[in-house]
Amino acid sequence: MPSLKWMVPQGRPRVFGIYKRVTSIGRAGANDVSIDSGSLEAHHAQLVFDGRDFSAASVDPGAALVVNGKKKKKSKIFHNDKLTLGDVELVFSLYDESTSRDPDAEGKGSQTAEIEGMMKLSDFNRRLLEIRKVPDQIEALLDAVIDVVHANKGFVILLRDGDPEIAAARNVDRETIPDAVTQLSDSILRRCIDTRQPLIVSDAVNDTMFNSSESVLNLQLSSVMVAPLIAQGQLLGLIYVGNDNVVNLFEQSSLEILTVFAGQASLILQNAILLNQLTTDRDRMAGELEAQRFGDIIGSCPSLQEVFRRVEKVAAADVNVLITGETGTGKELFARELHRRSNRAEGPFIVVNCGAIPENLMESELFGHVRGAFTGAVATRQGSFQAADGGTLFLDEIGEMPLALQVKLLRALQERVVVKVGDTKPQSVDIRVLAATNRELEALIKEGTFREDLYYRLNVVNLHLPPLRERGDDVAILAKFLLNKYAAEFGAQVNGFTPKALEAMHDYDWPGNVRQLENRIKKAIVLADKTLIGPEDLDLGGDQRRAVIPLTQAREDFTRQYILQVLERNGGNRTRTARDLGVDPRTVFRYLEREPDVPEPGGAAEG
Repeated sequence: MPSLKWMVPQGRPRVFGIYKRVTSIGRAGANDVSIDSGSLEAHHAQLVFDGRDFSAASVDPGAALVVNGKKKKKSKIFHNDKLTLGDVELVFSLYDESTSRDPDAEGKGSQTAEIEGMMKLSDFNRRLLEIRKVPDQIEALLDAVIDVVHANKGFVILLRDGDPEIAAARNVDRETIPDAVTQLSDSILRRCIDTRQPLIVSDAVNDTMFNSSESVLNLQLSSVMVAPLIAQGQLLGLIYVGNDNVVNLFEQSSLEILTVFAGQASLILQNAILLNQLTTDRDRMAGELEAQRFGDIIGSCPSLQEVFRRVEKVAAADVNVLITGETGTGKELFARELHRRSNRAEGPFIVVNCGAIPENLMESELFGHVRGAFTGAVATRQGSFQAADGGTLFLDEIGEMPLALQVKLLRALQERVVVKVGDTKPQSVDIRVLAATNRELEALIKEGTFREDLYYRLNVVNLHLPPLRERGDDVAILAKFLLNKYAAEFGAQVNGFTPKALEAMHDYDWPGNVRQLENRIKKAIVLADKTLIGPEDLDLGGDQRRAVIPLTQAREDFTRQYILQVLERNGGNRTRTARDLGVDPRTVFRYLEREPDVPEPGGAAEG
C-alpha cells in the first residue's frame, strides 16, 4: 500500500497509509492525513490516483506545495518524491514502510473506507439528535457525505410536482454554494429519476451515455454520484455529490456509503413532509374551525346557523330575548354573544342563576338591600339589577323563579325601576334583560307556576337552541376542538379519535349536550394511555348508541305531533283541523285516540 512519511523535527517519522483514490491532507481533523501545523491550511492538498499514476495538487488557493524543491499547483509524484507543504516535509512511497507487504492490502483499504463511512454515519446520527431544524439536518448530512466520499460539492434535490428543486447545496468547506442550479447536470439527474437507482459516473465528459449532454460538456464534469431518496415507495428527491477535479474518484464502496446516507436523508425528509402535512392539516382545521365559529360558539348545522342569523339581527336591538333549549346547549354562551354584539358591549354583563339562589335570598340578590333589612343584612348592598346598569342582565333558569318574586320582576322590567329590600326609595336602572330556561314555560303557565304576562315581557324574541343530537357533524367538530383545547391544557399526548369513537359520538343521544361531551372528553384525556381516544375511553359502548326508530313509527310519531300542532292552532276545533290538513275528520279523531293525555277542548264549537 502506498504511504506518506512525515519527517517530524524530533522523534520517529509518522507514516500514513494511502488507500483511497483521493487522499486529503491538511490541518483539519477531517482530513485523511491530518497534521497539526499552523503552516498548513485546513484543507491544504490532496493526492489523487487515476488508476495508473499518483499526483499531488494544492486545494486551497493560498496553500503552498513544493515537489522536490519546485513550487507546484499540481504535479505527478513518484516513489521517494519529497513534498513540502508549508513547514511540513513528506516523503511519498509506493509501499507502506511501517508494515510488511500485505497481498490483501487493496481489499483491506476498501474495507477500511467502508468502516470509516459507517463511523461517520454513526457520528452524524448522534449529532442529528442535537439538530432540530430540518434544513440544518440536511446541511449537516451533506457535509458528512462530502467528507466521507471525498467529493468537493454535494446537493440535496427535492421533487416538486415532478420537477427537481435544490433544497441544499454545500462545498468541501461546509459553505452554501451560490447559483447551485448551474452546477448540476440535468441528464444525470434525469437518469437517476427515471431508473430510481443509484448511479456512478466516473468520467462524465468521456462517458458514452452522457458525453453528448450539454450540461456535462459545459460544466466539464468528472466524477459524479447520485442516489435516489425514497420513502415508502415514493421518490422524494436525490442526493448528488461530485468532484470536478478528479476522474474515477468514486468506487462501488463509495456508492454504497452514499446509498446509506441517502436512506438517512429520506427519513429526515419523510419526517419533514409528515410534519408539514400535520402543520397544513392543523392550519386547515383551524381555518375551517374559524369559518364555523360564531364568537365562542362552534357549529355549522343549518338549525344553528339560523340561530346565528337571528342573533346578528336582534343583538343591536335593545329588546329582551328568551333563550330556550335543553340543558348544556350553550345558552349562556349565546347570551354573552348577544351582549358582545350589542350597543351595551362596553357595559357590564351580570349573570344570575335563578335555580341556584335560595328563595328567601332571591329578592335581595336581584334588587339589593339596605342595612338592617333582615337578619344578617349588616351593610347596604346593591343587587344584580343595579350592577347591570348600562349593560346586560342574564337571568338563567328563569323557570325556577318563585311565583311571588315574578310580580316584582315584571314591575322592574316594565318601569325600569327597582327598590332595595327594606327601602322605599325607587332607583332607576338602564338594563337589557336576557333570560334562559330549559323548561317549557307554556306548560308552567298552564300549571299556574309561571306568570303569562312575565313570559310575554321576556319573550320579545325567542332563540331556541337545537340539542347536540340534532346537529349532525357538529359533534365531531366540537369533539376535535375540545380535544385540542384540553390536551394542550393538561399536557397530554392524546392527538385524535379513532374512527369508531367518532362514529359512537355521532350515534349517541347526548342528553347533557355539549356540557356532557366536554366532560367525557376531559375524562378520556386524563385517563387515556394511548394517543387516540376510543369509544371505551368515552364510555360509549355498543349499548350507548341511539336506538334507530323504524320508519313507520317515525312517520306515525311525526304525523301525530303535526296534527296536535294544527289542532292547537285551531283552538281545538277538530273539523277545521281536518279541513286545513286536507284529510277526513276521522283521521284526526284516530290520532287523538292514540294520545289519551290530550285534554278535550272545553266549549270549542264544532264545524
